[in-house]
Amino acid sequence: MTNIIGSNNSIFNQFVAEIRDVNVQNDSMRFRRNLERMGEIMAYELSKKLSYKTKEVTTPLGETEIGIIEDEIVIGTILRAGLPLHQGVLNYFDKAQNAFISAYRKHHKDNSFEIAIEYLSSPSLDGKILILTDPMLATGSSMVLAYKGMLSKGTPKHTHIISAIASKEGLSYVEKHIPSNMTIWVGAVDDELTVQSYIVPGLGDAGDLAYGTKL
Repeated sequence: MTNIIGSNNSIFNQFVAEIRDVNVQNDSMRFRRNLERMGEIMAYELSKKLSYKTKEVTTPLGETEIGIIEDEIVIGTILRAGLPLHQGVLNYFDKAQNAFISAYRKHHKDNSFEIAIEYLSSPSLDGKILILTDPMLATGSSMVLAYKGMLSKGTPKHTHIISAIASKEGLSYVEKHIPSNMTIWVGAVDDELTVQSYIVPGLGDAGDLAYGTKL
């Protein structure tokens, strides 16, 4: 199942507008914070799909029963661009464990590239809810490769993918290469993917906008 959060009018779309806007993007702190806010909203929406148990809570005046999350959660992110989105999700699921994946585009002389994973750190995923965050779902290959790499750490009960902006092509690729026990959450879906695998209109390079340009 794919959920497009920005398809309905809400404050969420204000944050989408600002991460896209060239007149706002030069404020890297605001860019990071907007991604973080988007992660928080997506975490809230995602929380409605989790398993709950009843807990008895004692207040100063009595007792009451409240449904609290029963699932164990692992939040994974693709470095470095995924960190603000990851933090937003972690702000809400503050008891979650964390995983980190280093993936990059390995370019060749003919201008083609392949996705390579250099590093992966994760706790056991067996029976847990895995949430994978990456702000841009361009070709979708990074996310699929990251997910397959994560399976070396166990079999999750269910996997959620959170992304700020996706291309139609990338979304289709992920949907075709992931199991049925997975849910995708995206802020917006754009029509075009260039030959260099950049989303149009997209927002540019999320990692550079958040943390500065790299060599």
